[in-house]
Amino acid sequence: MAEPLPDPLAGIAELDLDRGARRGYPEAVYCAGKTPEQVRRIATALAGRPDVTTLFTRAGAEHAAAVLDVLPDAFHDESAGLLAWPPTRPEPRGGLVVVLAAGTSDLPAAREAHLTAGYLGRRSELVVDVGVAGLHRVLARLDLLRRARVIVVAAGMDGALPSVVAGLVSAPVVGLPTSVGYGAAFGGLAPLLTMLNSCAPGVSVVNIDNGYGAGHLAAQIAAPQEDGA
Repeated sequence: MAEPLPDPLAGIAELDLDRGARRGYPEAVYCAGKTPEQVRRIATALAGRPDVTTLFTRAGAEHAAAVLDVLPDAFHDESAGLLAWPPTRPEPRGGLVVVLAAGTSDLPAAREAHLTAGYLGRRSELVVDVGVAGLHRVLARLDLLRRARVIVVAAGMDGALPSVVAGLVSAPVVGLPTSVGYGAAFGGLAPLLTMLNSCAPGVSVVNIDNGYGAGHLAAQIAAPQEDGA
């Protein structure tokens, strides 16, 4: 009898390929802390499963190169540190996810949330540079915001935008604090605390710079209802 082939992931990972069937959403591969070779071996194992939408998150340049070497057609967004394979997003179902970036500096986390929601099967729109320093900018987007089933708000500095948005709409708001700001922002801690202390009801908060978590939660909130909407 032939010896069994060695497991390419032995000692590295045990992929949860049934997670999508079990809970409706596939597993993501968190690249930070992994070596490029470890990420390459994971990508190799996933190459035979194009039926499973896989996101590689927090991918640096060397991680991305390793994935693309194995999956050359994978989608790659350098600013978000995200790759997706297969590259084509699933047909969107459910409600609209709107992602707001308070400033251009908040874009990496906001794009991660936007792309995550899209690859998890939701229609997602990204709006950039609508922070509270110019309140007219977010007020000009009210029609779009009031069509959303859920809104993700990425903000650093004072982190006030989620409270403002939650006071204008009926949809739940996911606060996404970013590590943007001067010293007293404490790497995102100040906006995190502001969002946790929101005066407006209906605001939930994910961890600092956790665009994947915000996009995933938004996709779950906006999932198709029993009536198919």
